[in-house]
Amino acid sequence: MENNKLSKILLACNAVLFLGLVGIYIIHFTSTPKSKVNAEATAPLQKEGGLTIAYVDTDTLLANYQYAKDLEAELLEFKSQQEAYGKQQMEKFQKDYQDYLKNGANMTLTQQQAKEAELKQRAEKMSTLEQELTAKIMERQISENTKLLNAIFAFVREYNAANQQFDIIMRKTFENSPNLYLNPGMDITQEILDGLNEEYKNLKNKE
Repeated sequence: MENNKLSKILLACNAVLFLGLVGIYIIHFTSTPKSKVNAEATAPLQKEGGLTIAYVDTDTLLANYQYAKDLEAELLEFKSQQEAYGKQQMEKFQKDYQDYLKNGANMTLTQQQAKEAELKQRAEKMSTLEQELTAKIMERQISENTKLLNAIFAFVREYNAANQQFDIIMRKTFENSPNLYLNPGMDITQEILDGLNEEYKNLKNKE
């Protein structure tokens, strides 16, 4: 029997138990306090060259946009399902392997060889299953992020065309922003957030 080889593969599989999937990052949402309504932002600010400029605090936007929160919850649920599936497959393999060690001596040589070949194939699959499940989670995350960004960009374009007609709408974020200071009068975050949530609410009501 190839018990030694199977034992080594089993140990390798244990090293990649699927609880390690916790390291996968899901959609990044911060808990930045909600911005106050900025009445000054209703009037475009004139800058050099006649440009009108505004900005949106995306930390606040993502933390309070209901569609973003719903997508985050869905992704967390999907991640939990994949982790549970991986753990279930590992536990089943371990049980079958232990059963073989206990009862293998009662099998014929042909049965032993067939069972060992099966267990070896399953063990090799276990060693790559974590990567496969991680890839599925990442693929789902990218897909959800794309949908979220498309929804925000589309709304901002429509909002700008129908209302302010700014030349530039910048993104402000706490961790990754090139701007050291932005005039609060340029902040249209609350207007965009209210509009996005109203749009999403209407879409949900139609479902």
